[in-house]
Amino acid sequence: MARLLLTRPEADAAALAEKLRARGHSADIAPLLRIHVLDAALPNLNGTTALLITSANGLRAFAAKTAHRDLTVYAVGEASARAARAEGFTDVHAAGGDLHSLADLVTRLRKPSDGPLLHAAGETLAGDLVGLLCNAGFDAHGIALYKAETASSLPPAVAASLRAGEYRGVLFFSPRTATTFVRLVAESGAGDAVAGTQAFCLSANVAERIAALPWRGICVAAEPSEAALLAAMDRELA
Repeated sequence: MARLLLTRPEADAAALAEKLRARGHSADIAPLLRIHVLDAALPNLNGTTALLITSANGLRAFAAKTAHRDLTVYAVGEASARAARAEGFTDVHAAGGDLHSLADLVTRLRKPSDGPLLHAAGETLAGDLVGLLCNAGFDAHGIALYKAETASSLPPAVAASLRAGEYRGVLFFSPRTATTFVRLVAESGAGDAVAGTQAFCLSANVAERIAALPWRGICVAAEPSEAALLAAMDRELA
């Protein structure tokens, strides 16, 4: 059994912690991003035929603002697809875990004449999904429905456990979370203490953001999906 640290927002981390416990591990949660749904009103959805989702947070923010569940959902990965199904959407398609795989999925399954697309997004975008699809001839628009605020400090108990070298691994799913972790670990005086800890990263881009710390090792998922990250973690911990 390994003791692991999760840095995802609370809702995502809680679901992931259950999967880790089912594998026999223990998991502490230190959400380094806090999600706040914005007051923004949805545009008129008449004519909109599909919803684009690049995070479960965008899906949940959209679902909180409308009872519409008749839209086709194109989700960036399986985690966000599961969130869509949990909110009552039935026509849900999952891409391979990044922006380009999502754009490829849409262009493979739809024609521009099928109707407008809406990207339910956050204030901070990791790329230009709408631009990619508009360049492919689609009528695509985006709306910011939530914002993610970075944590100002690590929970005291987590900082103490990091300084004591008690974690076998830390899981990272976004560049912004990784950058925040490096800053907060330095501020807590735990930077050198991760020398015995493994970092598990969703992508090479995420791994770059935590490379300044003296990790025991940095493991990158074979593809940007939760399943691939957990598979890599299982191999390393075995």
